[in-house]
Amino acid sequence: MSFTPSHLYFDDVEIGQQWRSLGRTITEADIVNFAGLSGDFNPIHIDHHFARTTPFRRHIAHGLLVFAIGSGLGIHAPPMRTMAILSIREWHFQNPVFPGDTIYVVSSILDKQSRARGRRGEITWKRQFFNQDDKPIMEGITLTLVEGRGTIRAAESAESPPAASQPES
Repeated sequence: MSFTPSHLYFDDVEIGQQWRSLGRTITEADIVNFAGLSGDFNPIHIDHHFARTTPFRRHIAHGLLVFAIGSGLGIHAPPMRTMAILSIREWHFQNPVFPGDTIYVVSSILDKQSRARGRRGEITWKRQFFNQDDKPIMEGITLTLVEGRGTIRAAESAESPPAASQPES
C-alpha cells in the first residue's frame, strides 16, 4: 500500500491533537495464530484448563499481540505518512484482553521536532488502548519518523529548470 492524498504530512498535525481508531475484536484465531507465529505458547494464552486456575479465570490474549493489533489500528487514526517507528518507551500493560474483547486506540501528539529541513520530522505520541467498556488495557509513548512537506518542495525544485540569468545593466 502506498500513501494516498489523505495521508497527513508532519506539517499537517499539531501538538495536542487526538484521534480515536476504529475497533477490532480479538478472536481465538488471533491468539492461536500469534502463539504459532511468535512461539509464545505460555499456558495463560492457550491452555484453557490451566487458565481457569489463574486470577483471570480464563485465557488471555498475548500483550504483544494486542500491541501489534493496536499498532495497526493506529495507522489509520490518523493516516500519517510514517516512515519508521523510532522507539517505544514507558509502556504499561494495565488490564488483560480476553477473546471477544474489542479494542480501540487513542493517539495524542505530545511533541514534534522537524528534521532534514522539513523533509521529515519526529512525532512523539501517547498511545492509549481501551476495550469495549472503555477500560484501559495498555498505554505508552512511541516516537515515529514522518514525511514532511519539505520533500515536495525538494522534488519541485529538482524538476524546475534553473532560472535564466539576467544581463546586468
